[in-house]
Amino acid sequence: MKNYVLLGILFLGHLAVAQGPNLEEHYNAVEAKVIEWRRDIHQNPELSNREFKTAEKIAAHLKSLGIEIQTGVAKTGVVGILKGNSPGKVVALRADIDALPVTERNDLDYKSNVTSQFLGEEVGVMHACGHDTHTAILMGAAEVLSKNKDKIKGTVKFIFQPAEEGPPPGEEGGALLMVKEGVLENPKVDAIFGLHINSATPIGTIKYKSGGSMAAAQRFVIKVVGKQTHGSQPWTGVDPILISAKIIDGIQTIISRESELTNEAAVISVGKITSGVRFNIIPESAEMIGTIRTLDYDMQALISKRMKEMVPAIAKAYGGDATVEIKSSTEITYNDPALTAQMVPTLERVAGSENVVIHKAITGAEDFSYFQEKVPGFYFFLGGMTPGNTEAFPHHTPDFKIDDSGLLLGVKAMTEVSLDYLNQ
Repeated sequence: MKNYVLLGILFLGHLAVAQGPNLEEHYNAVEAKVIEWRRDIHQNPELSNREFKTAEKIAAHLKSLGIEIQTGVAKTGVVGILKGNSPGKVVALRADIDALPVTERNDLDYKSNVTSQFLGEEVGVMHACGHDTHTAILMGAAEVLSKNKDKIKGTVKFIFQPAEEGPPPGEEGGALLMVKEGVLENPKVDAIFGLHINSATPIGTIKYKSGGSMAAAQRFVIKVVGKQTHGSQPWTGVDPILISAKIIDGIQTIISRESELTNEAAVISVGKITSGVRFNIIPESAEMIGTIRTLDYDMQALISKRMKEMVPAIAKAYGGDATVEIKSSTEITYNDPALTAQMVPTLERVAGSENVVIHKAITGAEDFSYFQEKVPGFYFFLGGMTPGNTEAFPHHTPDFKIDDSGLLLGVKAMTEVSLDYLNQ
């Protein structure tokens, strides 16, 4: 009898050693590191396609975990590949790593004082959209997963993506270039997950939407040609500035009178207009640059078609000529409905069902959409605002701020969705 008891004790002891620390212990052990990484990256931001030091930090960390790495992907991207102890599917986890040409106003110990050149101008550089938190969260998830290979049935691919905010003019970059270079192959990815911190959502909350979650972004350029003349004699020329005003007014009716807004939201915005050199000269030409945001492909096609019809027609009505060029910057961030339904229970388990809520579609855009064009993807939002806070500064502003205490939930969410997906 004593021998059986002894064997039982030895077996249980062996089992405890084999299992080692559980996930929760690993989460607790990595939280302080995630915050430290985030603050260091925040203090040392780098612009799109120039994320050299950030990439070095990521690569060194993954290498220290024994994760196979690829560097220089899409210029400065880093990819890590972690194989579990059992064969299975391949899941990708993505974080964007670039900062913005914004001068920080926050009074923080880790405030960014970095400056750089952007479009020929000296600018401040700041992680004003939270990509520093995304990077640190994925570094944390990589550490936890690397210590739990026995729980991984398949392979996890960590994608640290540069230039989500868009590459500099004349350069390729971002998710589109990563896809072009084969980041979803070798091994072939079956599904991809990503998250975005949100300064207006309280920490502890996760938001998501099945289907179209974020808008497609298109950039348009309208060129108007009139006839130059003296400002005192407008009847002897054709005013391209007046025509531009009529065009701006006209294309807004595509949204207000032709788009089925009960279906999805849509936006046309002119962000820049350039014309003229002197107060008393009606110039020969004008140029407008703007964006189209859509959440439905049929609406996107309608708006593009009508702009191409309307712009030259308005110009002709006032004696001028006009052309419009429309190019896509990102596609619709489309959460695969089946994958979303499959993974929401995981988020509810991690955050609490009362803290996982459905959000309305967002007219902001994300180049995560290029990954989702190739494989099923699920993209969700993580709260970064201190509970009870009455003022949340928007993303892309000098006062943008995130509460570090919300980062651990991001680590848990990314870790658990990957494990549950692979093991289901």
